[in-house]
Amino acid sequence: MNDWPLTLMAVHAHPDDEATGTGGVLARYAAEGIRTVLVTCTDGGCGDGPGGVKPGDPGHDPAAVASMRRQELEASCEVLKVSHLEMLDYADSGMMGWLTNDAPGSFWQTPVEEGAARLAELMRRYQPDVVVTYDENGFYGHPDHIQAHRITMAALAMTALTPKVYWTTAPRSMMQRFGEVMREFGADGQEPDPAEAAAMAEIGLPDEEITTWVDTTAFGGQKFDALAAHASQGENIFFLGMGKERFTELMGVETFVRVQDTTGAAVPENDLFAGLR
Repeated sequence: MNDWPLTLMAVHAHPDDEATGTGGVLARYAAEGIRTVLVTCTDGGCGDGPGGVKPGDPGHDPAAVASMRRQELEASCEVLKVSHLEMLDYADSGMMGWLTNDAPGSFWQTPVEEGAARLAELMRRYQPDVVVTYDENGFYGHPDHIQAHRITMAALAMTALTPKVYWTTAPRSMMQRFGEVMREFGADGQEPDPAEAAAMAEIGLPDEEITTWVDTTAFGGQKFDALAAHASQGENIFFLGMGKERFTELMGVETFVRVQDTTGAAVPENDLFAGLR
């Protein structure tokens, strides 16, 4: 695999996460000739079933949902030109507090060392120069996102590799804009619940704490199409309702916090591979 000059590895929790937070960088760096490796940790079985049937409701078949979502994930990867898709296929744990959190075989119940060992093997195989995953809170507190963070950091500790490591985030200024756009496109036009609004305001980081701002505007259409590939989850993907132009305007920059670096590249930076090329 030494024919590839540089490699980006993104570690995500579910099918569709790759498009939301990193669709732009996956598409951009693939276009620049960089090898892109996506590791998806769970099967997505706690997503919506056909017709929007919810987990736990009659007619929801987690195995069938997982199969459908795998096909959608493969379609998304084709849109984003992802070089290699690796699936760990742990059972989706559902949202925090769901009974599925405690199910045997769920990602949340998997020992960190076990998941990390499997991921470490992939890291040794692909030798990533850059690794991207979530922060300690999984960006917004989802158990599978938190677990993806844990196994990624543990896997890095198991290897002798020293890639640049980034956690996905969002600037607070952007989260404020999200709130405004959600009200604009909301079906009922009502003001959000104050508790929900307060929780959203705490997501992400103050702008000055973000180390890396990557312009992916030119790849907004690909990112939108990658999200649209996850059609079964369309009810949960708010951004699809705004169209490509508005979506790209809002989502044309992807932001990260650099947490490991041996290059000495100055921050703030506008390239995950700053100092590597």
